[in-house]
Amino acid sequence: MLWRNVGDGSRSLWREMDRIRREMDRLVQSSDRFSAPAFPALNVWSNVEGVVVTAEIPGISPDDLDISIMGDTLTLSGSRHPEEISDDVRFHRRERGYGRFTRSLQLPYRVETDQVAATFDKGILRIELPRAEADKPRKVTVKAGGQ
Repeated sequence: MLWRNVGDGSRSLWREMDRIRREMDRLVQSSDRFSAPAFPALNVWSNVEGVVVTAEIPGISPDDLDISIMGDTLTLSGSRHPEEISDDVRFHRRERGYGRFTRSLQLPYRVETDQVAATFDKGILRIELPRAEADKPRKVTVKAGGQ
């Protein structure tokens, strides 16, 4: 029912519209919690020597991947092809997506791009990015007595 009796029994279109707006806002906010996560899922960790990035990319051939580094940004892109199925089947559930994807992330520091190594095993891509020498912390020796 769109109309509700308000307080004194009169109907207030504006109050009812405000109630509907609040209800719509609540529905939109609650649906944000159920949105699909970014693909591919990434883990990233680092130390003073470098950064390691792992990505879950099941069902993707290494030939369909592109890894690029520009400055301190790593970009992983590629494509996942749909399963080939015959026309006489009917899906009961279809949750696995396909198509092009791109993920970019800012690295905590610059890396030696010519020394980056990537390996692919059991659907996990591992990218090892050594820290650029110019970006590594340097120990400064303090000299005593104006020497």
